[in-house]
Amino acid sequence: MPFMPVKFTLQKRVKLAQALWMLYWLSVIVGILIFSLGIFFKIELRKRSEMMDNNESHLVPNLLILVGLLACGVNAFGGKVCHDSLDPIKFTKWKPMLKTYLLLCCGFNALLVVTALLCFLMQFAMYLTLSDGLKNSIKFYKDTDTPGRCFMKRTLDMTQIEFRCCGNNNFRDWFEVQWISNRYLDMSNDAVKDRVLSNVEGKYLMDSVPFSCCNPGSPRPCIQHHLTNNSAHYDYDHRIEELNIWTRGCREALFSYFSSMMTSIGVLIIATIILETVDMAGLKYLTTALETMEDPDNPECESEGWLLEKGVKETFSEQLAKLKMLGKSNQVEEGGGDAQGAT
Repeated sequence: MPFMPVKFTLQKRVKLAQALWMLYWLSVIVGILIFSLGIFFKIELRKRSEMMDNNESHLVPNLLILVGLLACGVNAFGGKVCHDSLDPIKFTKWKPMLKTYLLLCCGFNALLVVTALLCFLMQFAMYLTLSDGLKNSIKFYKDTDTPGRCFMKRTLDMTQIEFRCCGNNNFRDWFEVQWISNRYLDMSNDAVKDRVLSNVEGKYLMDSVPFSCCNPGSPRPCIQHHLTNNSAHYDYDHRIEELNIWTRGCREALFSYFSSMMTSIGVLIIATIILETVDMAGLKYLTTALETMEDPDNPECESEGWLLEKGVKETFSEQLAKLKMLGKSNQVEEGGGDAQGAT
């Protein structure tokens, strides 16, 4: 007995074909959106590549681009089949391909599931990459004359301004590195010399942050130097006063940006899976309804459509038996090849 059978009249078949045609072209539009998001995500990763030590993974955006292109092709084909389904002559040429097409749709849905999972699972890898990358970016901030790092200062400054953040975890990360190059330090100055000599590694460390950490919304002129020295500024106490620099770390800001993007794309992919499943089910009903028409020459006759020709359990058992037979035939062929080799 067929699984979920439905009776169809001519009017119902026409309405189903029209609804499926619209759904398939909606799926094409979604495919274009997924492709565009993949391109956008890839560009954003390239823009922030220095912030991740050029170790960022492009697996998700590449998959999105592939899935978007496949969605356009697969669904455009489905839309064409639905458009031609009510013309017996045109439908005849598509009929031999439909079983292969539906299997291809199942494989495409499996790829969509993998893509959706990666959109959520790869966020942890993104977090670790940002953590290590930003740590090194701060370390190399001063190396404006070192090949390969010339634009690190500009990139990090623009990132801090755009995302309203400072440092890796927070602004205190700048206190632990020398972010001013030695070429801009007056080594004849006793204060500078004492600060360098007082450090075990010979670094010029200070409780200061770059200008890009400043919050332009603060009413007070930016205090970016001697942040922890209350006596260096009038009417100032860093322990109780709200600092006029960004206190949020760039790792948190960038991760929030990328994770929200990946989560939104993941939700879109899940919605696409549901849409593709509806498309597949509808097409299966339409094709079986056309194949079971009592009188193919009379388009107004009734027919029956279904999702599976047999019950779920029977279909599963049948497919499992086919797989077992295929495995046995492969073993027989391998055994015959070994016997011929021995003779």
